Amino acid sequence: MASPRAVCLPSLAFCSYPLRGSSKPPQKTSSLWHFPSPRYTSTNSIQKTQHHLHTKPLVIRKPTTSFQTQGRHLVPTRVQTLSLTTTTNEVSTSRPLPAYTPPATGLLSYLPKSVVPYAELIRLDKPVGTYYLYFPCLFSTLIAATMATPMASPLAVAGTAALFFTGALVMRGAGCTINDLWDRNLDPHVERTRLRPIARKAVSPRAAVIFTGGQLLTGLAVLLSFPLECFWYATPSLLFVATYPLAKRVTNYPQFVLGLTFSWGAMMGFPALGVDLLANQAALTAAACLYASNVAWTILYDMIYAHMDIKDDAKAGIKSIALKHDKETKAVLTGLAVVQIGLLAASGVAAGMGPVFFAGSCGSAALTLGTMIWKVKLKEVANCWWWFKNGAWFTGGGIALGLTGEYFAQLFGWHEEDEKSEEERALESD
Repeated sequence: MASPRAVCLPSLAFCSYPLRGSSKPPQKTSSLWHFPSPRYTSTNSIQKTQHHLHTKPLVIRKPTTSFQTQGRHLVPTRVQTLSLTTTTNEVSTSRPLPAYTPPATGLLSYLPKSVVPYAELIRLDKPVGTYYLYFPCLFSTLIAATMATPMASPLAVAGTAALFFTGALVMRGAGCTINDLWDRNLDPHVERTRLRPIARKAVSPRAAVIFTGGQLLTGLAVLLSFPLECFWYATPSLLFVATYPLAKRVTNYPQFVLGLTFSWGAMMGFPALGVDLLANQAALTAAACLYASNVAWTILYDMIYAHMDIKDDAKAGIKSIALKHDKETKAVLTGLAVVQIGLLAASGVAAGMGPVFFAGSCGSAALTLGTMIWKVKLKEVANCWWWFKNGAWFTGGGIALGLTGEYFAQLFGWHEEDEKSEEERALESD
């Protein structure tokens, strides 16, 4: 950001002159009456946007005076202020922006200094994005475990979930790096993103491209640890990973593209546990409903996240659902929550889930989403971030716990025992 230009006018000195008709030459009085140097005062806070500098009017406060006669001299009696407008292309801000400081606490503070920019690039210090990418994988793994023949063991479920978490960590980092490469000319001019590694030139674009290649190769290694079918299911998602940053420039609904990307794991758990989606109609329906449910969830939480940058996005011309529906955001969030929960329930019906799922997963999703939509203060950046960060655990954690409970209920035959008891009571009544 360009530094503000300091503009200064010389101090004004007022002299007393003899009255007209005097033969004496003009003489300066023994004392000068000085005024403070006037300053430029911006009529509005001027900020540099991502695309160009807006020219804003500045006001020069120029003091003037009126005089009265005292003896042979004119004496200033009253100061007035005249406002003269001018324009400038320089940028002034109401407060100085802080410079980058290396992390002094947390995980990043223990890393070598040369590694820190790359850790920041993949948002290692902000893992909430990894959780949001991981939860759809976990959901599909737990649903697929109940539909596998024979039913997947707890060890197989745990191992698959661990591999998915590793893949989510790696691919989320790759997605962040690709996003920052796309936005490398925009991020330096947005307050929240200006200190990202590429934006502050701690990592060059060339180095970031090489780093992205390394992450994609690591992700491929994780993917090849799954059954081969997973490779063919996962490959199309790379298209969405690469194009999401572009969507912010061409559509008002980039969150939909993000939803298509982040929800891809909702299908991956089925082939990972040997459930053939093309041969099992119930599994295909459950996977499709779960995927669509997670798309709605992604749009919901990222709409809240987008409100953190809504002012900067408006100035930069970046499109988002938050800008498009700013005045009716909570109504849109409510609609998305209804869609998400409805599709989640439909997925459970297709998969043959029992009451533990519907009470635990669907019930907790309704409770947590309703609370978040009611409580979130969309005009406060810190509050939006709090709900975005913790909503991953409130909603995602609740759904996962309900699915885990349902898995163990089916594993130990609790539902079958309940059904037998009901049948026995029915026979006794007859």
